[in-house]
Amino acid sequence: MNVPFLDLRVQYAAIRPEIEHGIAQVMAEAAFAGGPFVEKFEHAFAEYCQTDHAIGVANGTEALWLALLALGIGAGDEVITVPNTFIATVEAIHFCGAKPVFVDVDGKTCNMDPSHLERALTSRTAAIMPVHLYGQTADMDPIMAFAKKHGLFVVEDACQAHGALYKGRKAGSIGDIGCFSFYPGKNLGAYGDAGAVVTSDRQLADRIKMLRDHGQIKKYHHALIGWNARMDGIQAAVLSIKLKYLPEWNEKRRTHAAQYSDLLKDVAGLTTPGEAAYGTHVYHVYAVHCTQREALREYLADRGIGHGIHYPVPLHKQPAPGLQNGEDSFPVAERCAGQTLSLPMFPEMRPEQIAYVAGHIKAYTTQS
Repeated sequence: MNVPFLDLRVQYAAIRPEIEHGIAQVMAEAAFAGGPFVEKFEHAFAEYCQTDHAIGVANGTEALWLALLALGIGAGDEVITVPNTFIATVEAIHFCGAKPVFVDVDGKTCNMDPSHLERALTSRTAAIMPVHLYGQTADMDPIMAFAKKHGLFVVEDACQAHGALYKGRKAGSIGDIGCFSFYPGKNLGAYGDAGAVVTSDRQLADRIKMLRDHGQIKKYHHALIGWNARMDGIQAAVLSIKLKYLPEWNEKRRTHAAQYSDLLKDVAGLTTPGEAAYGTHVYHVYAVHCTQREALREYLADRGIGHGIHYPVPLHKQPAPGLQNGEDSFPVAERCAGQTLSLPMFPEMRPEQIAYVAGHIKAYTTQS
């Protein structure tokens, strides 16, 4: 049996008639850049996220970047975030002219540890950007309390957390702004690049709408220096269709995760992901911690089992200029980078596929 890490084809096959009809509508109306299909999706996604506004953009990186720009983050500012995330998180900070300042993460969730915020605070700190990693939110109450105390903005990097809950509130709805990626492999994925910013602040929403469209108030009238970051109509049509299925798909992910965790609960040298008491995990990634990761990876690959690593080199150890924090170390984030192994996870997985993966992991640990 072969078990892919991700299989987008099986999902497409299940909704193909709807997708083809939706794309045909866009083609018939020639509404390719912005327009009614984007507006329809924005309305539906804002309602889903429990916010007043959603602004469709071209990708998740631009969602993060425009969110910071809309808040006025710029040269000389610092933004506190975490080192165990995709580089887009800090690219957005750098593109604003600001500096990322890293804090370590919680060992159970691999998300921002709020207890470290105080030591990262300086007179230049302007915002906090927690990353809701793997489909689980950071612990937002203490982050929000710290931000309020020190007059800081909070930008949620929710690019992996579509539908995740924090004490009953949707990811992206808690801070000043929430940012999403709809890269094809995400819980809610487009058929290309797309992203969105959500907020309940009307002024911020209006500013982001201008920033994504060359700073225009109306055509050829530019109030800001903006960028070309519009969502296209085809992606919006696809996302509107898929959004209807997102709750069901997330529940399937949770069912798969429960099966994995039950089958792997007593495996020596392996720790299954924990779900924090404060929220609901939607398992964009099912990431275990393994003390013999490289050998297990090879073993699984030889048996047709897909897998991934998120993220093998934490950002403070990357060679890209501006990322190194001197001699700072972040031991929990570094341990996550060295031990995390992502197992196959997608809504259409079959129980026998999960059992096959778990069975081979058990066989490896028994013989090693």
